[in-house]
Amino acid sequence: MADIVDAAKKENLKTLLEAIELTELQETLTSPGSFTVFAPTDEAFAKLPEGLLDSLKKDVEKFKRIVAYHVGFGDVRAEDLSEIEEVMTMEGSIVAVEASDGQIKLNDAKVVTSDIVVDNGVIHIIDRVLIPTLVMSE
Repeated sequence: MADIVDAAKKENLKTLLEAIELTELQETLTSPGSFTVFAPTDEAFAKLPEGLLDSLKKDVEKFKRIVAYHVGFGDVRAEDLSEIEEVMTMEGSIVAVEASDGQIKLNDAKVVTSDIVVDNGVIHIIDRVLIPTLVMSE
């Protein structure tokens, strides 16, 4: 088996991996423990407003908060997500969970691949980047 970072490499999530490295969250996401990562695809990062990703790369603290907003504590599988309404994130804010007709949404993002189980948790691939409201209003 692999850890979250290894699995992200295997899933070809290049922009997320770059963000994890830049924000120095690699050590956390390769450590034992249980994490649930909502992993945006490269296409999801490409949907961000023009220039936002570049400006976040220059503001590492803000970018770190956004990346941490994609990490929940514990091993939360799709079955669990369909029964809860929110997930507390490492960033400190809550991600809203909505499940209907077999589709799980986290805020405005759809889960496109769920339950990639790894040694230190689980990854759900999503089609949008989650951005905590407070981070962008600063």
